[in-house]
Amino acid sequence: MKKFSRRHILAAGTAVISAASIGCSTSNSESASSSSPVSSVVEKVSLVLDWTPNTNHTGIYVAEALGYFANEGIELTIIEPATTGAESVVASGKADFGISFQDYLIPARLEGLPIVSVATIMGNNTSGFASLKSKNLTSPKAFEGKTYGGFGTELETAMLKTMMEMDGGDFSKLDVVDAGAGDFLSLIQGDIDLYWIFFGWQGIQAQINEVEINTVFVSNWGVPDYYTPIIISNEDTLSQRSEAVTKTLAAITKGYNYSIALPDKAAEILVASVPEIDINVAKASQEWLSSRYVSMNATWGEQDPEVWETMSKWMAEKGLVSSVIEWDKAFSNKFLTHSTTFLTD
Repeated sequence: MKKFSRRHILAAGTAVISAASIGCSTSNSESASSSSPVSSVVEKVSLVLDWTPNTNHTGIYVAEALGYFANEGIELTIIEPATTGAESVVASGKADFGISFQDYLIPARLEGLPIVSVATIMGNNTSGFASLKSKNLTSPKAFEGKTYGGFGTELETAMLKTMMEMDGGDFSKLDVVDAGAGDFLSLIQGDIDLYWIFFGWQGIQAQINEVEINTVFVSNWGVPDYYTPIIISNEDTLSQRSEAVTKTLAAITKGYNYSIALPDKAAEILVASVPEIDINVAKASQEWLSSRYVSMNATWGEQDPEVWETMSKWMAEKGLVSSVIEWDKAFSNKFLTHSTTFLTD
């Protein structure tokens, strides 16, 4: 059985975007405010995406378009997703930053990869198991006798079993088949009853296409509310280039704060950078996500130690990893500036 294939969830919703459109340098930002200071010292950094651009990444594209990186003296190159995953690329030093997931970083740390989460993009887990509304699958117990089309990972099995048992259901009565990274809407209108989605993208796609769905969110049924996606870096980068890390995250923070405050404009900036994205999906997704980038009583990017401890222990308890990691070394908030200000266009 495959272990962790979270990228396939995004693949099912973003495959229409050409990977060739991703690689770009953000060194020449024409949108930088002339009244804002631009550092005379330019430091080059790179960031590898987890998948093709979507609203999880909006803050990064906003920061580029509005000159936030230039104002910090940072020249950012965005790298198209690697088939081996952002974790190995960042661990090897081939990229300074990457987009990953907490459930990816935990086993990677146990395998010895020197990667650290330096910010969470989402304050809460926005994924869930979706089905056609007509099937009335509104709680995990209702999954009994149904067919789940998944990616064949142990994580999915652990989540579904936890959720169904919490609701008094019997996981053995759920038929699990390998559906792969197909088109989500086509699959659930065929032989598949359930599919794992990121609601902020695929759920919005369903709404735009007027397909009524029910989504049973993972974090509501016994699975820890973990961080997904996150921004990661290499331990050597953090120790040897700490100032560049802080400046890069300062620019990205401003980009996400802009996206929170002005979701419609942020979506337009994303689509201007990546024209293959459907503007209607982008705008609706951005509006939905704007209140979810930050968890209650936190600032963008900030990570709660309890979330790391709880998820690390849960994954060990479910046999997804061999032992509990030193979770306090797996993340850091110290490079975040917590600035809530941003430049407008």
